[in-house]
Amino acid sequence: MTNRTAKQPKPDWIRIKLTTGDNYQDIKGMMRSKTLHTVCEEARCPNIYECWANRTATFMILGDICTRACRFCAVNTGQPTELDLLEPERVAEAAEGMKLKHCVVTSVARDDLKDGGASIFAETVAAIRKRLPLCSVEVLIPDFLGDRESLEIVMNSRPDILNHNIETVERMSDRVRAKAKYRRSLELLRRAKEMKPDIPTKSSIMLGVGEEWDEILQAMDDLRAVDCDILTLGQYLQPSDKHLDVVKYYPPEEFAALKEEGLKRGFSHVEAGPLVRSSYHAHDQVKSAAKTREERSVSL
Repeated sequence: MTNRTAKQPKPDWIRIKLTTGDNYQDIKGMMRSKTLHTVCEEARCPNIYECWANRTATFMILGDICTRACRFCAVNTGQPTELDLLEPERVAEAAEGMKLKHCVVTSVARDDLKDGGASIFAETVAAIRKRLPLCSVEVLIPDFLGDRESLEIVMNSRPDILNHNIETVERMSDRVRAKAKYRRSLELLRRAKEMKPDIPTKSSIMLGVGEEWDEILQAMDDLRAVDCDILTLGQYLQPSDKHLDVVKYYPPEEFAALKEEGLKRGFSHVEAGPLVRSSYHAHDQVKSAAKTREERSVSL
């Protein structure tokens, strides 16, 4: 006898547009030639075809082996073998070659490193800015096991957006995430604002792993309590049979309702939809959030 949840059939609104034209092939070739990784590939993001066709990508630094094994994530886990000190420059070269206006940089968790990889994040931001001074840079960071000095290293590099995902509601957090703690993630976002109040913060929640509606609203309230500016909400999709089952597929109208709930709570931008991921339409999120902040400051 098993307690495993019966698989939910994918609904019609979960559709991925396959676009593998010249832009897609160019970006794929560039990543391979510079020995770079993208979260688009490693995490099997459903938007890879659309984003790469539009010449946007999320770089994944610090290698492709994560020291954690979160039950929702497709990235390889294990013990990393080395640290590539030349990676920041290669990322910057690729960003320049792609002529990016907004660059997102994330990483695997590197709990084996004293600073969790924070110094490589900072060097990558600096390298991109040197080659592309007009390009905004967003960093999507791990929790660095709560180490304040590591967060300071990243914040002192002055990214345009500091992104850290809580991933799920508090009740589900220990089951869904490995080593990461819900309250520790909130504390990281609070500290980031404390260190650099002018840098927008951002977080993401994936839906469909067993959370309740009121718990989603509470997670929104928790994020606003630490002054998080931008929220993304997307549908969890099971990467393989070894990962968490999908408990529910949220229809587009429920995502629309949650977007309204988020905006009512004061987020400067909410991106919500079945295929939304943390970096989806990231450049548009920056512009929308900045416009909202400007409008609010004028009205005060």
